[in-house]
Amino acid sequence: MGVRGVEEPNVRREAYVVRVRHIDLLRPDHAYFFGFAQTDGNHYAGRGQKGRLSIELSDRDDAVLHSFCSLFDVHSRVSYRERTTNFGVHRSATWTVCNLGFRRELAELGLPAGRKSETVAPPLSAFSTRDYLRGLVDGDGSVGFTGTGRPFLAFTTASRALADYFCAQALSVAGAYRSVNANARDGMYNPMVSGEPAAVLAGWLYGDVGLALERKREAATRVARWTRPTGMRARPHAGARRWTAEEDADVFNGSVREAASRLGRSERSISIRRFRLRGSAGSQHPNATSRS
Repeated sequence: MGVRGVEEPNVRREAYVVRVRHIDLLRPDHAYFFGFAQTDGNHYAGRGQKGRLSIELSDRDDAVLHSFCSLFDVHSRVSYRERTTNFGVHRSATWTVCNLGFRRELAELGLPAGRKSETVAPPLSAFSTRDYLRGLVDGDGSVGFTGTGRPFLAFTTASRALADYFCAQALSVAGAYRSVNANARDGMYNPMVSGEPAAVLAGWLYGDVGLALERKREAATRVARWTRPTGMRARPHAGARRWTAEEDADVFNGSVREAASRLGRSERSISIRRFRLRGSAGSQHPNATSRS
């Protein structure tokens, strides 16, 4: 207790600031939102502390944007606009949030402000895998049937990390091995699964789930129910033996029969591999002109 007339020393009091966390990626709906925002979101940082995150979709998909409004305890809104393009009148819906704390949290999780298409990657912290991937596919993927009636599920991205993540999940869930290279024309990655693996992956992603674009959920439901028609030739199993760099270097040595015996493969497999290596751009093998 202080003595009257004697000045007490100043006592510094620490200010404890409790930071509110808005996003929990272990929650399925939050993980879905984050995947969607990484692909279709526009995170803009203005001067000072100003900025916004916006997601614009066709107004036919506005239901998912309205669900985002009630997903977090920050103010957000959905607005509409109509513009005329070369293809007619386009009406879109845009979800917008400006809260600084929310945007900082997004940046920490892996959604930086500014150009992000090539740098975004799966979060480093734990997250709901299936829902995050469904958000990515709803944002920049497609699901349905080809013109010949073959089911597919595809993803398009400029991020190698996201492309690799899609491929890893396709392998883990559906047993479909996919390796991707950037498209020479625009630098984009386009991993895709089709046939039975697409049916398995679509059923896993969209079966009995919460948030999703309704039109893609309906398409995925049809894909998941697909069975191979009688007479449709099955492609090689996704887990088929892969060619290694060492085998590629040795495949042209000797005759087809000798190479098949040496590498433990069929003669047909050797012939096809030689043909592909001769025709692949930039592949120069010293024995590529060897007689078969």
